[in-house]
Amino acid sequence: MDVNFGRVAKNYAQYRNDLPMEVMESLKRRGIDFTHKKVADLGSGTGVLSRALDVEGAVVVGVEPSAELIAQAKELDKSEGQVIEYMNSCAESTTLNEGLFDYVTVLRAWHWFNREKTLAEIKRILAGKGKLIVMDSGFISNRKVIADTLQIIKAHMPGGELRPAGAKAQSKQFINGFPVEWFKEWQEHGFDLKETYKFHYEVSFSNEDWCGRVGSLSWLSGFTEKRRNEILHEILTHLGKEYGEIQHTIQHGCYITILNQSYS
Repeated sequence: MDVNFGRVAKNYAQYRNDLPMEVMESLKRRGIDFTHKKVADLGSGTGVLSRALDVEGAVVVGVEPSAELIAQAKELDKSEGQVIEYMNSCAESTTLNEGLFDYVTVLRAWHWFNREKTLAEIKRILAGKGKLIVMDSGFISNRKVIADTLQIIKAHMPGGELRPAGAKAQSKQFINGFPVEWFKEWQEHGFDLKETYKFHYEVSFSNEDWCGRVGSLSWLSGFTEKRRNEILHEILTHLGKEYGEIQHTIQHGCYITILNQSYS
């Protein structure tokens, strides 16, 4: 099934802005200072990380191939009183100037990239002592509400199968949420591992909010809007019958890897 995030752009904008404060705080503790630094945020989506970088004083450019996600990002920027530059281009060919950026950041997107081409592009746009920071996050709780939700989605998927997103589907072993082969690839392309770490955080959802969050998942982006809404209505109906009107506190994991550009 094809993945088209443009179809779920509104859900993404409304329900995927759960970037915990601990992200920036944890980077600061590790000596990462974005003040007045030039940052290319690849796969910037609806701009959740780009806005956080802007607040930290970075000069940030969001690079995003989906025009629909960029439109949502700009609406959110406007509501927050922020003005951020976005490029409607892909990570593999950003069209950004060579050797300009102090940092390249990626949040919840590395598994969608052609990694070989993206690494070559990152090396092209990074300044001499630049850093690559790759981040991911997602729900990790084993609560029944998640199992119920995934079971309903699975019943509607081709072949009744739910596969991990993007390139993660080919991976069998992970370190801090990242496929082990990625670490080898980063090293082979001239990026030395400084640190990889993780932490947990919680997000609270009403039944409606949880369905909104689920509606942004890549598994549902391949369905038409009508079909997607039917699946979400089925989930919402089940939640109401099974749990009533309660708040669901869902544990999430956040995974961060910091890499230094190496020199020969």
